Amino acid sequence: MSSAWQDEVAAATQAGRRISDRFIVDKVRQAVLAQRLPPGTRLPEVTLGEVFGVSRSVVRKALTRLAADHVITQQPNQVARVRAPSVEETRETFAARRLVEGEVAALLAGQLDAETLATLEAHVDSEARAHAAGDEPSRIEHSLAIHHLLAERSPNRVLGAMLTDLVLRTSIVIALYKHSGVASCYLADDHPALLAHLARGEPEAARRCIHDHLHALERLLDLGPRETRIDLMAILGQGEAL
Repeated sequence: MSSAWQDEVAAATQAGRRISDRFIVDKVRQAVLAQRLPPGTRLPEVTLGEVFGVSRSVVRKALTRLAADHVITQQPNQVARVRAPSVEETRETFAARRLVEGEVAALLAGQLDAETLATLEAHVDSEARAHAAGDEPSRIEHSLAIHHLLAERSPNRVLGAMLTDLVLRTSIVIALYKHSGVASCYLADDHPALLAHLARGEPEAARRCIHDHLHALERLLDLGPRETRIDLMAILGQGEAL
């Protein structure tokens, strides 16, 4: 992971491409979703600036975006940290997503056009192939794409915006707290079943499928305390340990 980050940042720098706060946001979020940055990890502005070769003002913009996306916590005069949601907040987040996404799925059942259904099917197939190949980052990307597409196509735009936020929040919680012995949170039958219910126009079945899917994911979590000390420079860049 560290080498890949270094190569990408170095390539961007050598090509004369300006590294933006959006670039930093994407990379930190990917590291959290891939479980490279555990809950509570400190994200000092100076270190991030050194890793990405940018000024502290660019880093501050990135941290502000990450805080708005619920990836980190940021308090005045304190170093930003990867969020560590409480057990209560985690349960509430899953409960909220079940309500919102269940309703969105029910509204979309039988209402999706052929192009959207084909796109969903492609993501479902790609997710399965990525899992079979052991490519967990790609599997996560396709899984998220399925749920984000449902949010984008929601006939109720308010529910769609809420779902977009909840998908990210629950995905981060899963990445942070899934049991250490679980290599992947892939549930092989869930997304194909959801797609079938949507295509056949079965709103209550689609709703139940979402509820069952999220209950199953929640059962994979380990919400006990864990070690949060980590060598940030080794994860995000090169140089001596903090």
